[in-house]
Amino acid sequence: MQIRIWSAIGLAALAWGTNGVATRAALNDGVPPIAMVAIRAIIAAVVLYGLLRLRGRGVPRGMPTWRIGLVQGFFQLSIPFVLFTLAYDNASAGFVGLLVALVPLGTAVGAHFLLSDEPLFLTKLVGLVVAFSGVAFLLLSGDSGLESGGEPLLAASLALGAVVSISFAGVYARGRADMFDPMELALMQFLIGIVLIGATMLIWEGIPETISTWGWMLITYMSIIGSVVPFLLFFWLLQQVTATKASLIGYVVPLISLVAGIVLLDEKLQLGIGVGGALILAGVILTDRAERRVATPV
Repeated sequence: MQIRIWSAIGLAALAWGTNGVATRAALNDGVPPIAMVAIRAIIAAVVLYGLLRLRGRGVPRGMPTWRIGLVQGFFQLSIPFVLFTLAYDNASAGFVGLLVALVPLGTAVGAHFLLSDEPLFLTKLVGLVVAFSGVAFLLLSGDSGLESGGEPLLAASLALGAVVSISFAGVYARGRADMFDPMELALMQFLIGIVLIGATMLIWEGIPETISTWGWMLITYMSIIGSVVPFLLFFWLLQQVTATKASLIGYVVPLISLVAGIVLLDEKLQLGIGVGGALILAGVILTDRAERRVATPV
């Protein structure tokens, strides 16, 4: 079981890590950001529905799944998808990926207040302080990881908003882990996301006129590999381990985003990203260590 758990964490991190690079590439290709998110949600919902039909099932009718799905569709999908996509439009994949690493810390704080079995240990609190000192260094450096331009403060604000939203959604789902099927919940999440994000797209951008073949390929990759696969793995993990441990996917995401962005998009490893990222990851590691030993609750 431990092999399965860590394999799920690794695969989900790989999927979400390369998703940031694909998002940057699609934005560079001229794909409108909100339309990109809306189309991703539609493709993902179609794929998930097809998988459910292969299992002889359809759209779930139970109120608990819809209730949890509504929360996940809003806080786990719609808000983070939009905020992260806009953040990628203002900073490198590596920059945004480093902030994704804060999800375990945000989840640990939320779990302390909302779940009785996941208290905030002293080591977790230290990890929180170290990680946010890394965020402060990253912002004060003014580095965005892009050759020219970029708005690191705006990108960080958007990404941190997404982190808070994801952290809450993960804790909420973990507290109701025995009330949903991972695939059904993922479908509910995307169906609700289609409505919310679609309405945002129509108000903000309108219907996109043209998307290149390369743009469609990137969106398809983000929909299936960057959305369906990691969300199924994440919801499965929430039924096997604590919310904080499931969120440790954020360990590997920034490293994958950073390396892939440098190799594939010619992004830069700047001083602020290097030092700030090291502090952020150090804080997350301290949080993980707190999960593995008994400590005095704060």
